[in-house]
Amino acid sequence: MTADRLNLLFITIDQLRADVVAGALHGHVPTPALDRLRAEGTSFADAITAAVPCGPARASLMTGLHAFNHRAIRNGTPLARQHATLGTELRKLGREPLLFGYGDIGPDPSAHHPADPDMATYELPAPGFREIVQMRFESPLDWIGHLRRRGYALPEPQPDRWYDLNKPSGPAITDPAFYAAEDSDTAFLADRLMDHLDARRDGVWTAHATFIRPHPPLVAPHPWNRICDPATLPMPLPSSVAHPFRDAWFSQPAVRGLWHGFDGDVSRLAPDQIAALRAVYLGLVAEVDHHLGRILAWLDDRGLADRTLLIVMADHGEMLGDQGYWGKDTPFVQAHRVPMIWRGPGVAAGHVVQGPVCTTAVAPTLLAALGGTVPPAMDGAPLQPLLAGGQTGADAFALTELDLGHPAKPTRFQTALGLSPHRANLAVWRNARWTLVHLNGGLPPLLFDRAADPQETRDLAADPAAATTIAALRSAMLDHRMTRADRRLTGHSIGA
Repeated sequence: MTADRLNLLFITIDQLRADVVAGALHGHVPTPALDRLRAEGTSFADAITAAVPCGPARASLMTGLHAFNHRAIRNGTPLARQHATLGTELRKLGREPLLFGYGDIGPDPSAHHPADPDMATYELPAPGFREIVQMRFESPLDWIGHLRRRGYALPEPQPDRWYDLNKPSGPAITDPAFYAAEDSDTAFLADRLMDHLDARRDGVWTAHATFIRPHPPLVAPHPWNRICDPATLPMPLPSSVAHPFRDAWFSQPAVRGLWHGFDGDVSRLAPDQIAALRAVYLGLVAEVDHHLGRILAWLDDRGLADRTLLIVMADHGEMLGDQGYWGKDTPFVQAHRVPMIWRGPGVAAGHVVQGPVCTTAVAPTLLAALGGTVPPAMDGAPLQPLLAGGQTGADAFALTELDLGHPAKPTRFQTALGLSPHRANLAVWRNARWTLVHLNGGLPPLLFDRAADPQETRDLAADPAAATTIAALRSAMLDHRMTRADRRLTGHSIGA
């Protein structure tokens, strides 16, 4: 099949841990669609997000850039308009990139008047994408309209935030949402995706669908709210890494959105609450998988499966209580490793790539698959050799960045660690053997032996014998940053 006749369906599932798809948490709820895709395509056992949280992670997915280059380093930090994106480059191929869901991209103030309504949201599509379904996290207007048409009495005042729409129907964490399963945000988005693409099925289409679940607040509709028995689940990894980062992370309650009405203090969660939260999270995963299965069946029924390049992945992971943490704003692998599965022409079936791969490779890979030219500024390299059955080399690595500051409202990290906004950040370098966490502001590093300690629970940095390893990893990280510093114009020489 020629690249110009190939459909693209790029599905992002927000906050999905990799070990739910393949690992310790796999099998506790049914995931037949994800299991089918792993059998029919190529999956990556060690795909690592380039950044956390959602906005920076998606900026890297869309631009193929590390955060140190795109600089959209926080939710709400604008993405500068000079950066090429997957959408702008696909348009050069005559394609119209369609977005079903939300993009989490903040607009560049230099391109908008301050009164422009776009300046009131950080959840715009990446440049080049056309928003088909408005399912922004803070204002899912299309879903609100659907619920009203279905006769639901929505919370008052008029809901304009995702949080308001996710109050369970009872006091228990496992109580169901107020809406039926067929009217959930996940069901609604899948329905709209298939309805819209059905009208385009005779042509060539390019679609990005972004499912919000299993992102908190953790509430699921019946029967997904109780499909997983909390008593059957393993408890999270115990706390083990003592570090100033940990002290700062727990210095203030900070996970208020974990479920509706929660005060944010995860240090006070009881074991039964932890188990219930993990069960609801897995129930939401099972719900997303169910609708993914519907999409796969739709592709089969319409005869589109053989001419559609499909990628299913997450933007980042979720700590889910490991070492006491929840969410994704940590330097640990549970928040950084993501499931990533590719299926389609030229993709090996049943193949698993074992070595570390950074998500900056996604946009270049898609452009290469569809016959485009990868801009030299993009940091990632196309993954086609790996999709064809190859493995990463001994020099494979992944870089993850996390910004912990805020320019206007000092964060708990700035306050607890005495850091300015520009020094409250960290970078994580992972190769096949080691994880190095370099923290700005003079804080001590973290070092994990990935081979002996894949869950990153035993910090080796204080061992004098680790000094040589830390120095080598820091050097590799610095070399990479120096090599890849903004390359948009460095290939040009005026007057030469």
